[in-house]
Amino acid sequence: MEITTVAVLGGSGFIGRHVCSALVEEGYRVRVATRDRERAKVELILLPTVEVSEVDVHDPAALAGFMHGAQAAVNLVGVLHQGRGNASFGEAHVELARKVIGACRAQGIGRLLHMSALNADPGGPSLYLRTKGEAERLVRESGLAWTVFRPSVVFGRGDGFLNLFATLVRIFPIVPLGSPDARFQPAFVEDVARAFEASLEDIGSHGRSYDLCGPKVYRLRELVEFVGAATGHRRPVIGLPDGLSRLQAAVMGLSPVKLLTLDNYRSMQVASVCNCEFPFGITPNALEGVAQTYLGHRTPRARYQEMRERARRERLERAALAQRRGG
Repeated sequence: MEITTVAVLGGSGFIGRHVCSALVEEGYRVRVATRDRERAKVELILLPTVEVSEVDVHDPAALAGFMHGAQAAVNLVGVLHQGRGNASFGEAHVELARKVIGACRAQGIGRLLHMSALNADPGGPSLYLRTKGEAERLVRESGLAWTVFRPSVVFGRGDGFLNLFATLVRIFPIVPLGSPDARFQPAFVEDVARAFEASLEDIGSHGRSYDLCGPKVYRLRELVEFVGAATGHRRPVIGLPDGLSRLQAAVMGLSPVKLLTLDNYRSMQVASVCNCEFPFGITPNALEGVAQTYLGHRTPRARYQEMRERARRERLERAALAQRRGG
């Protein structure tokens, strides 16, 4: 079946906005389900073939209505912390995956792209990784033409990873860092989005999982030091031993604003790295070259990147206006 319309859950999030943009650039019509349509206005509503709807994706009837008429579904929904204002890991990862699979079957949608996480495993060390692993199991057993993506941490303008460190080094003169030797292999958000788009109509990707990693492995300490240098706020980084790392995570997890929790600490006990090439012939971008453009806001290169992005948004606005006039 030819795919013309794609239903995207989690499309208003950091990764979702880039996935939707990649799909639109290849000519697909995209439906985005969001809890807050206003949140999606800045990026998504400007895209000429995107329809944004307020949908309670946890309501099976509302979910089925949203997905009706699409030929493919993309599930990008995920949470990093359990707490006030967030769905539980079980609800966001496992139960929603089950509902999406049910809606695909009911609506005759055979193609499903699913966002998981590197090290997802029903027997993993953290609840985050266990629920991600359980969701993967449901997808694999769904009988649909599925593809699963398992990225390491994802970076890019607006990310919640490097930008968190940028805030910390700006505020604190010294950074006491838990789990300083935890290893990551960050992937650029636009490379991740391109992988989703490239797989959509690639029959060879049916029934396959892809680990998504950038070209270089970093310790957490190295990432914080890089961010300090890129932002002009070099700070001493004091690596904490394991016991204090665990205590730091426990204390920070009590805060209403979750920066770090015990579950995050447990996830970091497993290296978030992979020994494979980036799929679909994509050459992954190095973190240093990209992150400098949005962390070092005062550099000429950063200003050039901002001008490029502004010009891109203006093109999208003109295309959306032209479509509305034509319609």
